[in-house]
Amino acid sequence: MNIVVLMGGTSAEREISLRTGSGIARALRARGHEVTAVDAANGAVLLPGTETQAAALPPDAEAPDAGRLAPARRKNTSILGSAPLRDAELVFIALHGGAGEDGTIQALLDLAGKTYTGSGMLASAMAMDKAVSKRIFEHAGIPTPAWRLYRRREGRVPDAEAVLAVGGYPVVVKPNDEGSTFGLTIVHGPEALAPAYAEALRFSDQVLLEAFIPGRELTVAVLGEQVLPVVEIRPRSGLYDFESKYTAGKSEYFCPADLPEAKTYEVQELSLRACRALDTQDVARVDFRLAPDGTPYCLEVNTIPGMTPTSLVPMAAKAIGMSFEDLCERIAALALDRSGAA
Repeated sequence: MNIVVLMGGTSAEREISLRTGSGIARALRARGHEVTAVDAANGAVLLPGTETQAAALPPDAEAPDAGRLAPARRKNTSILGSAPLRDAELVFIALHGGAGEDGTIQALLDLAGKTYTGSGMLASAMAMDKAVSKRIFEHAGIPTPAWRLYRRREGRVPDAEAVLAVGGYPVVVKPNDEGSTFGLTIVHGPEALAPAYAEALRFSDQVLLEAFIPGRELTVAVLGEQVLPVVEIRPRSGLYDFESKYTAGKSEYFCPADLPEAKTYEVQELSLRACRALDTQDVARVDFRLAPDGTPYCLEVNTIPGMTPTSLVPMAAKAIGMSFEDLCERIAALALDRSGAA
């Protein structure tokens, strides 16, 4: 099959997207597919083995043009003008954050009539917007930490009253529509609240103030309608931040998580409910904090979860005997089945 892996892009998670896309491209090639890696920043084709080398380039830089094509800057180039993408039977989206995960790319591909992996435009947009997804969780009866939303344009800032409303210190301050913990701060006292808010504003015009839930970090992958084993993450630093996520040895992982059977079922059932509430498709990952009283609090749903060597979805798939190649093939098959192109 002729598959384009769409990767890179211009978000803060560009480097991780290139790692994800490179791994997916290798896996699909190993299964005999004709695979072309395309940088969503500008439509440039990345030759096999060179995909992750584009990570160091700034988003506005010329395309990492391994094929010696004419240089093109992203502000003047549409990815839909890429010949490989026009000819692709399937677009495997390996983008994280920004326009790749917020429904923008999905809308473009819908307009172009292309079959692609993952959730559609609306589900992607709702999941990327943490405040919107939290409202949906609350409506569906899915526990989520208390929260307040702040928009730059409104001029309001988090204050002592807001902190008290979500349960007091410590609190989490984070961008409302960014991933990989970019701009996230755990605030332990009033003196750190304003700097944390300013840091979050560097990544988004909307900032979430959220109750900090002590306890265990859990995540659950949902593959189609199949719920994979629960993974527990124990970051050595105490915070599952960017470094802990993407640096080997910085976190410990336990899969399946050491939980009572009833609690495992509860977390998995909540994961499936969260995905159904947002109408995600093909693959998603649901993140939780398990409080000391045993309540699982849903933090967010990731519609394009990472697929790097340290990523959580491949880890959960491996626990049920599914190789990385099997996983990529399965995601592609789900997309094709859904579109009727299989």
